[in-house]
Amino acid sequence: MKTLIAAYSGVLRGEHRPGCPAARRESSSGGSVLSRTGSSILSALQDLFSVTWLNRSKVEKQLQVISVLQWVLSFLVLGVACSVILMYTFCTDCWLIAVLYFTWLVFDWNTPKKGGRRSQWVRNWAVWRYFRDYFPIQLVKTHNLLTTRNYIFGYHPHGIMGLGAFCNFSTEATEVSKKFPGIRPYLATLAGNFRMPVLREYLMSGGICPVNRDTIDYLLSKNGSGNAIIIVVGGAAESLSSRPGKNAVTLRNRKGFVKLALRHGADLVPTYSFGENEVYKQVIFEEGSWGRWVQKKFQKYIGFAPCIFHGRGLFSSDTWGLVPYSKPITTVVGEPITIPKLEHPTQQDIDLYHAMYMEALVKLFDRHKTKFGLPETEVLEVN
Repeated sequence: MKTLIAAYSGVLRGEHRPGCPAARRESSSGGSVLSRTGSSILSALQDLFSVTWLNRSKVEKQLQVISVLQWVLSFLVLGVACSVILMYTFCTDCWLIAVLYFTWLVFDWNTPKKGGRRSQWVRNWAVWRYFRDYFPIQLVKTHNLLTTRNYIFGYHPHGIMGLGAFCNFSTEATEVSKKFPGIRPYLATLAGNFRMPVLREYLMSGGICPVNRDTIDYLLSKNGSGNAIIIVVGGAAESLSSRPGKNAVTLRNRKGFVKLALRHGADLVPTYSFGENEVYKQVIFEEGSWGRWVQKKFQKYIGFAPCIFHGRGLFSSDTWGLVPYSKPITTVVGEPITIPKLEHPTQQDIDLYHAMYMEALVKLFDRHKTKFGLPETEVLEVN
């Protein structure tokens, strides 16, 4: 086979063996034609390989876009869609499937409150690496964390969807387990998400849990040490003011997480994500407007505030869509603040450690802001 290929290559290049009868019969003009033909074929093959390489780059970029879009759609519609499908299944010949799932749901109802069922297989899916590379997203470690302690990470800012929080702490795309060996991260989110069929399983597989007192009490008191609960402190209220170019956090009156840390002796870790607010553009309703009134009512009674936002389109960055803009997100994990265990902390205790936390967060922001594209004059607005 190798001999045939070599012979064919020689023919394409116009090479002939002196002893070959065919070579002796070939005219000089014929050899010239073959030589030109061979050169054309080789040139075409080179062009083909270069085009394939360009296409590979484009395909990889589209895979990144699709990986981000699947999470955005899961976050927005998977729970509702699966609920509707399951209810519809009750009215079909496949009703037994729905009955079995609901039976399972009843027995499994409290699992999210105990930390869920994380899956290292899901956390290591290749899709999360495409997700990471799309922005890209980076996790920066500044200090070691002791495995003999428990932690509450305050994550700032919320942004529209907290994409940095998800990628860094609910997947292994940025190697959180290698950077903080022996630490188990639990990203806390709205408890209502765990009432949605299928969505709850998807969230739990990544180590996501409900952000309520029962869950946090369990993880910090009955799950051993080395637990890190990531709470997006600003919540829905902070998301309403999220827009590109703004670095602001809702924190001044958010003290519940400090009280929980004191009750369990869990160290507080300020965490800031540079670029979290850059990936979506949002329509901001002013205070007192009908739009802000509707948002606050949703926040009060349902737990989340609907935002009118947009990113780029699926196939073009020049169109509007649900895909976030490709802007770098860098999450910096600060130095832990040692918290004593006080079973019944006073308001004075809470205020003291809350003030320490705010100061540490501002210092973290100021120390790293110029490294990630912000001017020295940029100030973190604490509301």
